Amino acid sequence: MKNFSTWLIVAFAVLFLILRVAGILMTQTGNEFMIIPMNVNYEIILCFVAFVCILLIGKRKLIGAFVYLLAYGAYFGSDLFQKVMLLINGENLTMDNYSSMFFALIGIALPIAAVFDLLLDKNRKAHPVDKKTDWYYKNEKYDRQLDERADKNNYRTL
Repeated sequence: MKNFSTWLIVAFAVLFLILRVAGILMTQTGNEFMIIPMNVNYEIILCFVAFVCILLIGKRKLIGAFVYLLAYGAYFGSDLFQKVMLLINGENLTMDNYSSMFFALIGIALPIAAVFDLLLDKNRKAHPVDKKTDWYYKNEKYDRQLDERADKNNYRTL
């Protein structure tokens, strides 16, 4: 993770994942929390998938961001669409509906930000390694020449 934007996206994704896990735990114990999962079984599977995807995003792998977007888009997209359609039709929404719509919007916005962060990074594909230091550290021929030269160049001090 070389970019500050990647650090921020991963940090927010981890916080959102912890919030989702807390919502699942509170629902399972019967207590009310601000997050009510749509389907607890899918939510548990989604938490494991999101954890793996967050690790891949941290390693700057594009496949992790796309899987993260597909998984969260499929899960939160339908709920967000339903809530927006209720809002457009002029129906009265409860506070639970608004909070569900807010968390679904966050669930859609985080993967989109992760995909754009990885796609717009110019150095990810152009320079996967640091060429400023690779000529020295990964060039064994240069290391051997330097060792031979160092052995031959013994200067006397007066």
